[in-house]
Amino acid sequence: MRALVLLSLCLNLHTCRALPNRLPDLSTEPPGHISLPDPLLDYDRLDEELGGGGVRSGNGTDEDVVGCGPCEPDLCPDNRGCRAGLVLDSCGCCKECGNLEGQACDPGDRSVFYGLCGTGLRCQADPRSAGGGGEEDEEEEVCVCEQQEALCGSDGLTYMNMCQFREAAFTKTHLKTRGRGPCRTVPIIKVPPHSQVNRSGSSLVFLCEVFAFPMALVEWRKEGRDVVLPGDDPHISVQSRGGPLKFELSSWLQIEGAGPEDSGTYRCIARNNLGSVSASAVLGVLGAEELSSYLANSVSEMKQLMDATDYEQDFY
Repeated sequence: MRALVLLSLCLNLHTCRALPNRLPDLSTEPPGHISLPDPLLDYDRLDEELGGGGVRSGNGTDEDVVGCGPCEPDLCPDNRGCRAGLVLDSCGCCKECGNLEGQACDPGDRSVFYGLCGTGLRCQADPRSAGGGGEEDEEEEVCVCEQQEALCGSDGLTYMNMCQFREAAFTKTHLKTRGRGPCRTVPIIKVPPHSQVNRSGSSLVFLCEVFAFPMALVEWRKEGRDVVLPGDDPHISVQSRGGPLKFELSSWLQIEGAGPEDSGTYRCIARNNLGSVSASAVLGVLGAEELSSYLANSVSEMKQLMDATDYEQDFY
């Protein structure tokens, strides 16, 4: 026991000799008062002793980046799979993957938090959020392609800008451009109308979104009637407009105060001078009692499906 006490005293004396400037000078303190060293000052001094602290940014100015050491290109990591090319890292020394179109970014030529935009991209306010927020909302800056002209790829697909083409060409090594502008194609229905069941007297809408170049003409028909809707029916209307994307057309068929006679199959037909395509959806308009019975049967079928599914199976 006596040996352990002597060992403890020796260790304490050795620590005090090794760190004499860490101990407060009690001779200058008022009686009963002990001041401890400022931990922040102590960490700063220790950081200087270890050679850390703010070092160069790449141009050696006073705006140095904290945490960057001397630039040694041979020690930089080998970045692969960068679909938007390479950009300088926050220290201005090594290369890292550039941000893709639509990703958040740091403006200017210094990577601070989000990173820099890749080849052919610039950092600017998100065009999709323009006018969508209040005055106090900060506009998010994202990478936007500098060349917004659409082009046609050798794979027959339309790329809305050069940056999207570069991303695709990264994996499709033999991809080339056929020329400026979108590929000439038969209409493609991106969003078809969906079947639905509703109560009598309700208002409902079918949507059909079409991509085509040249632009497509969209019309609606109901099976069993040889007429393009709305025809002379006052409670049916059709509206179309461009979008939501370039070379797309959105068309709506709206039925106000639907009745059982409106039940049936409705077809969206899109055509241009290269061909036509169509998609259909079924509408069921039921009375109050019929709708209640339909919903009850749907709930029962859902319960049976859930009971037949083994949710206790361990997938892990």
